Amino acid sequence: MFKGLVVGGLGAWLALAGLAAPAAWAGLEPPLDGGAEPPPAAREFRGVWIASVRNIDWPSKPGLPVERQQAELRALLDRAVALKLNAVVLQVRPACDAFYDSPLEPWSEYLSGAQGQAPEPRYDPLAFAVAEAHARGLELHAWFNPFRVRLLDASAPSMPTAPNHVSVAHPEWVKRYGKHQWLDPGEPAAQDHVVAVVLDVVKRYDIDAVHMDDYFYPYREPVVGLDGKPALDAQGKPMQLPFPDDESWARYRQGGGPLGRDDWRRDNVNRFVKRLHQGIRLEKPWVRYGISPFGIWKPGHPGQVKGMNQFEAIYADAKLWLERGWVDYFSPQLYWSIENPDQSYPVLLRWWVEQNKQQRHVWPGLFTSRIKEGGFDARQVGYQVFWTRLEPGASGHVHFSMKALNEDYGGIFGLLTRDVYQGPALVPATPWLAGKAPGTPSLTLSTDRQRGTLEVSLKPTAGGKPWLWTLYTRREGRWRTEVVPADRSELSLTLAGLEALQVAAVDRLGQEGPRKRLVLRRTGDGEAQPEGTP
Repeated sequence: MFKGLVVGGLGAWLALAGLAAPAAWAGLEPPLDGGAEPPPAAREFRGVWIASVRNIDWPSKPGLPVERQQAELRALLDRAVALKLNAVVLQVRPACDAFYDSPLEPWSEYLSGAQGQAPEPRYDPLAFAVAEAHARGLELHAWFNPFRVRLLDASAPSMPTAPNHVSVAHPEWVKRYGKHQWLDPGEPAAQDHVVAVVLDVVKRYDIDAVHMDDYFYPYREPVVGLDGKPALDAQGKPMQLPFPDDESWARYRQGGGPLGRDDWRRDNVNRFVKRLHQGIRLEKPWVRYGISPFGIWKPGHPGQVKGMNQFEAIYADAKLWLERGWVDYFSPQLYWSIENPDQSYPVLLRWWVEQNKQQRHVWPGLFTSRIKEGGFDARQVGYQVFWTRLEPGASGHVHFSMKALNEDYGGIFGLLTRDVYQGPALVPATPWLAGKAPGTPSLTLSTDRQRGTLEVSLKPTAGGKPWLWTLYTRREGRWRTEVVPADRSELSLTLAGLEALQVAAVDRLGQEGPRKRLVLRRTGDGEAQPEGTP
């Protein structure tokens, strides 16, 4: 089935890492089935990050005319549909700013070219993105950077700061760390602000999920000497800048706080992660919550793994968040190759799945953009998708980033459409949030003799408007599955060879309801009629 990807070639790579190739690759799409019933629809989260910071993915540069911004986003969404993806993760808050009409933070400079300046003519990019994504059957996950205030190296020195930006309105929360400004997670009021920002979006926009990236405390930056070179300590190791949270730490200790400083920092992040999870549940229980942490928890977990220790370096106890079920999905950034002995993709994936005590979704992040840098070829990404399909407990993946797919780095677009995503897939259901499944839809049929089509009108019968329709059609004894946005309530099917069809409604949390089953027969005048509805 996956003719473009040679398993034998991968076996040589794996031998270098001391890994065994699987006996057979797992194709997600079910085999063609000539039986009376179609196979179930495939289930796999297929997402892509659309980054707005530094205009990585969208918009292509700041200050574009509104028509150009909208056309670019439509084109990216169309590209996602052509790839048979089912979700986009759109960065709506790169650095205490907004890609939407926010009462709490200024318009992003990456959108309009000047912080605090609204697009003209005025529109709401997030509302636009939600509507356009949903019209295509794509989920829209709103991606927030929680504590980054501003990337000073990415802004011109003379770039003015909006008066309602947190660095002006509340400088007591903001710390300069290296090249950037950062909110201090140890400041309770700063945490209150971030939670309010996220819940404001949950309340006002019809998003499908809240998505947090890996920036809580900042990644460590080196101490640089007067000669411009990294400073070394007495043991000859590079020195690192301490995070400047002396004031908030002192208040914690004066208030009787018992934790050591590193544990206190981790506790700040833990409480934030849990609090946001609870806040989203109270506001809209159907909105999922996902986090994409750095891909390594600690070196030696599992044993062969080497690399940065996020537990100590950035105070992120991501293992705890997954173990406690404070997320609905988890997308660890597994940005290394399969054959890498120190950070092997399948080894790390297996380890994260083993930590998933609450059986949340595990959808790892793939570094698809590395193809351009020469670190990967496109086949590596394809193999990572297949390996994820073979790992029990992992049910999807997210590509970083859209630019790689849109500009077809290394032929990745053709490889994915030809060999990897050969049919549509539903996002895996989220049963711990879901209620009653959708009801059986009702169908109204008519034939158009001139066009040779069967016209199908779909209506839900219970549970409100569905999110998607799943359409199963049988021709010459073989079933075919399609996933259709619920807004398309009128379908036109070619009559030639059509023997049977089934339709079901799918809700926002991926639950598929009972199918309406119809077997078609033809009367003497050529009209198609339902023969039975078992």
